[in-house]
Amino acid sequence: MTSRHDIFAELGLSPLWLDRSRLERQQTVAAPAQDLESNAKGKPVESDIGVPDDNSPQGGGAKAPGVSVVQPVEKMDWPQLRQAVAECTACVLYKKRRQAVLGVGDEQADWLIIGEGPGAEEDARGEPFVGQAGKLLDNMLSAIGLARGSNVYIANVVKCRPPGNRTPSLEEAEACAAYLDRQIDLIQPRLIVALGKVAARRMLGRDATLASLRKTLHDYRGIPLVVTYHPAYLLRNLPDKAKAWEDLCFAVDSMSGLAGAQDAQQ
Repeated sequence: MTSRHDIFAELGLSPLWLDRSRLERQQTVAAPAQDLESNAKGKPVESDIGVPDDNSPQGGGAKAPGVSVVQPVEKMDWPQLRQAVAECTACVLYKKRRQAVLGVGDEQADWLIIGEGPGAEEDARGEPFVGQAGKLLDNMLSAIGLARGSNVYIANVVKCRPPGNRTPSLEEAEACAAYLDRQIDLIQPRLIVALGKVAARRMLGRDATLASLRKTLHDYRGIPLVVTYHPAYLLRNLPDKAKAWEDLCFAVDSMSGLAGAQDAQQ
């Protein structure tokens, strides 16, 4: 049995712890964020991405010149979603990315971890949380008996790296909103953990201090959600690792409570 000291040590807590035809002349396709939002509600938009509709007036999936008939984001499966994200030009972040970073992990996970956005290493490798912050996140997961890829899926609010690792804007987060929501629909997690203020603001829709959001079981579209610090923040503010440990314990207790309630219903 792992002792409290071993867990603290592993955590580093010792001693504390898209209408393309309209925009061809610009040679880019930049569907407004509100189009993506409409897309998420089941209204098809014209885009470079998506799946041809066999019911197209052209017949047999044929497309009118300069227009791609797309699958609404809310109906995409995983391969379609990956292609859509890889080809997305809905905000300015696509211009300097090496590749979009959809997410990684168990696609039927109970735990969904949501961070802010890809950094330099993530942009190069196409996987979220692979730098020093990623190592700390892996240690945090290990401390509560979890592991990357095993009953855990890791995603970000935005799928492309903000230049200079700056904080994503509200508009950039909104441009990716339909993609993240579709990930959630496909995974159907039992608990969401929002890492840091950007993720918390995106999921809860309000600008509040992290301190005021911690240790509370929130709700996102019917899914329980807890908030804690982003690993990159913890690397700069070591004393707050102890608070993050408290949040992880609260998340575990919350998950246990959810399991108990489900068992009682059965």
